[in-house]
Amino acid sequence: MAIIIAILSLLSIFGANWLVEHSAKDKLYNASNEIPHNKVGLLLGTGKVLSNGHTNLYYTYRIEAAVRLYKAQKVDYILVSGDNSRSTYDEPTTIKNDLITKGIPADKIILDYAGFRTLDSVVRCKEIFGQTSITVISQQFHNERAIYLAKHNGITAVGYNAKDVSRRYGFKTKLRERLARVKLLLDLAFGKKPKFLGEPIEIK
Repeated sequence: MAIIIAILSLLSIFGANWLVEHSAKDKLYNASNEIPHNKVGLLLGTGKVLSNGHTNLYYTYRIEAAVRLYKAQKVDYILVSGDNSRSTYDEPTTIKNDLITKGIPADKIILDYAGFRTLDSVVRCKEIFGQTSITVISQQFHNERAIYLAKHNGITAVGYNAKDVSRRYGFKTKLRERLARVKLLLDLAFGKKPKFLGEPIEIK
């Protein structure tokens, strides 16, 4: 029985990975001059500082990617979606401040404080902020999963790939990503909804 469970688990992991990668095929871009224009770029949040006190490179590279995309005039607004589940932790505001420091106008940055998971960020982009065509900004593996989610929620999405980290630096993250893709399929199968929705917010 243990062997059967192990085999089924591996099949689930590899199957989910294939589905997510296949869904994002031809929708990922590394060069800002090649990516199509969208009104809104959805910047997926992450913590700025790691538990060891070092700066999170995933964070740094996502900020740089968002700035490049905006300055290339490939998005008009940056929707920052991240975790603000407690008073001492506010990803969206931290990201906004760093974007402003790098030259993005404050009135071109919209904050989504309830982006607790990628599912929440993507679904809320449509249900709260009214966007059905978006550019997702994160590392490629993250963009792939977000694009899959977008497709299954009636959103046309492309991904702008932020610089990735080294294999050693990102080993644990990439391992978690494999499991996250299996959970993604389960969430969709069971109709998982964002933790919070709320009143619509118009992006003018």
